[in-house]
Amino acid sequence: MAISFKYWDDCLDPEDMRLMWQNPNVSKEWIDAGEEQGQKVHLSRDPDGEAYLTQTEMMAVAAITVHRHFKTQLDPYMIGALAEIASGRRLFVDTYDHKTKETKVGMMQVAPEVAQWLSRDLGYKNYDIEDNINLLYWPFVNVYFGAAYAKWLFSCDDKQRTEEFVVRAYKGGKKKASHKSSAPIFQRYLYVKESLLSIRQEELIPDALEHSSSTGAQLIYWDSKVSEGDMDALWKHPDVIKEWTKSGERRGNVRFSHDEKKRPYLSRVEVKAVAEITISRHFRSRGVKPEALAALAEVCSMRFVHGVSTRTGLMGIDYPTAAWLSRDCRYRAYTVISVDDLYNPFASMYFGAAYLGWLSHYEGRERTYEFIVQAYLGGPENVNLQETGPFWNQFLETLSHYQDPKKGPDKLLYFVKLSHMSPCLVAEVIAPTRTDLQEAARLHGLLQVQGLPLSIICAPAHVSALIDTIAVHSAMSHCVCSQPLFLSPGEYINGPSA
Repeated sequence: MAISFKYWDDCLDPEDMRLMWQNPNVSKEWIDAGEEQGQKVHLSRDPDGEAYLTQTEMMAVAAITVHRHFKTQLDPYMIGALAEIASGRRLFVDTYDHKTKETKVGMMQVAPEVAQWLSRDLGYKNYDIEDNINLLYWPFVNVYFGAAYAKWLFSCDDKQRTEEFVVRAYKGGKKKASHKSSAPIFQRYLYVKESLLSIRQEELIPDALEHSSSTGAQLIYWDSKVSEGDMDALWKHPDVIKEWTKSGERRGNVRFSHDEKKRPYLSRVEVKAVAEITISRHFRSRGVKPEALAALAEVCSMRFVHGVSTRTGLMGIDYPTAAWLSRDCRYRAYTVISVDDLYNPFASMYFGAAYLGWLSHYEGRERTYEFIVQAYLGGPENVNLQETGPFWNQFLETLSHYQDPKKGPDKLLYFVKLSHMSPCLVAEVIAPTRTDLQEAARLHGLLQVQGLPLSIICAPAHVSALIDTIAVHSAMSHCVCSQPLFLSPGEYINGPSA
């Protein structure tokens, strides 16, 4: 695929050129080199005549790409350093891999087959390379697919990977990521990344992109992300109206909240409202609770619109899972064509709720709440109910922020304070199923070993059944469990603090 460009304008869209010129570091570098805005900008050439990007140009491309497509998920300095160790920032370098029989191209050394797989199976479809594979030589296209592959490596084989693993796997292949032969790759990467950190432009790129016609509105306004019907539902939600009115929002231009890095996120009021609307429309009879759904969203994404790390969108649902739920399980209220569709908070919440419902009967068995939560966050094959994992504890703690303090808990467990007790755990089994009784008994035994008190809100008619279940659990686990404190529903005094 012999290809070459003389000018930046030959391999960039006009919008991308405008953003490059708006970067103060890039514009200064170009002007100092004799380039003029409005005229074609020459690509830099090394002594052998090969085109390459300067460090300043590379970081601008990386920062724009991450801000557009991987906000809160990837570090632009990581992408810049990967391009350095992969190709020396050269645009037209091709490398043939004798083992994989693939030719890797461009700055990020992306194989066309990998780019096509990322587009077809993982939903990265912002650039259509099927009919023109030479687009992979365009800087923004190449960096986009290289960054997508790096993101995938962070959770490949259903494992959470370290930055070192990703870097070594990206350059040397997954099989060599833990081999001593790839150790120098990571050392070289750290050196390059440190040098790039001297180019401080992450605070400049977002300002330029916020006014970009292609991405700016989607990073600022609710109305650009969700449908008119979903916005109407939010405007009818009393808690949302109160919050939006207080902050001066107007119909048609409702702003997302942004953190200090200008990353869009939802307030807890907004997250809970989206959960309540989603459940009332699509999952009313499925037993999915809006408080639980909202808590999962916060644990998965910290309420960021784009998600965090390898988790995509508000509910952390990746494209393959959403596509499977839509295709095979017929959850089609929202269309999912590309990964960008999952940055719609309502779409992400919808597919998250669908996946939660599927997990509740994983492998044909009715599952406990702890199993469902741990399976959602860590994968069903990684659940260990013999011990309370960090996912479950984090979920319980987060859940307290969404429970109405005027109401008691609803079958799930909550951290609460009772007026006459120290902080404890409370479980509600007012109208219990067999699974609820077994779960309450198991947790009572586990907590007793840890020296933690458990109160159980239970209608008097069910106390006897619960005592019997605890006794059976004690015998099977070879431990002696005292009875928990039983409270009738009327004795429940305080719900979780907000």
